[in-house]
Amino acid sequence: MSAFSAAVAQADSDEAVELETALRLASLLREARAVIGANQDLINDPERGEKGLTGAVVLEVARENYRKANGVPPLYDGQGAREAALISAQMRAIGDVMAENQSTINREGVGFKGFVPAVFGRLVNERFYELEGDQAVIKVTAPPHLVRNRKARPDDWEIGVIADHLTSEDWPRNKIFAAEANYKGQPAYRVLVPEYYSEGCIACHGGPKGEIDVTGYPKEGGQVGDLGGVISISLMR
Repeated sequence: MSAFSAAVAQADSDEAVELETALRLASLLREARAVIGANQDLINDPERGEKGLTGAVVLEVARENYRKANGVPPLYDGQGAREAALISAQMRAIGDVMAENQSTINREGVGFKGFVPAVFGRLVNERFYELEGDQAVIKVTAPPHLVRNRKARPDDWEIGVIADHLTSEDWPRNKIFAAEANYKGQPAYRVLVPEYYSEGCIACHGGPKGEIDVTGYPKEGGQVGDLGGVISISLMR
């Protein structure tokens, strides 16, 4: 049983549907972001123009990996109407972001394009907000001292949960936090999914602390296994 499945199984029946929807949104974001991460060498190849890395290609790989992780595809028969609408909007957001960034991805004569998983994820979440912001909000945030983009700063509720729970020594790795809490004054069901630095993260977020990485930001000095980010999902009531 995955950490996501375990969290849903332990939730009260009234919360299980909302929690499952939130975690599936987080899962699809992760899978699409992983496709961008796996294709960094292709994206940054200065000698190749047309890369063929379209929204359709990203979604095809992401859907298959999502199916393996969740046991069902992102859209399936019998799916709840709200979950289907939100997942559909997220898939559209992924396609839109890839279409809007083809000129960057395919630019010849330029090595590092800056189209990294974190940037891709932020753009997808911003597009998703344009489509479904009255129903749900997805944001990738982090402990305040690790936030690089001001748009990703945690709000007061997120700061409190990160400090009191996700970064505490006794918080189990990968355990998800979920609760009823207002989002900008509106009642919402809010879920925080912790993410930890992997080997692939250390090139930018590891050491030596303060050294400028390839994206132009100072490295945080993190180590594999450290809490590096949080996917925050708010489902409006």
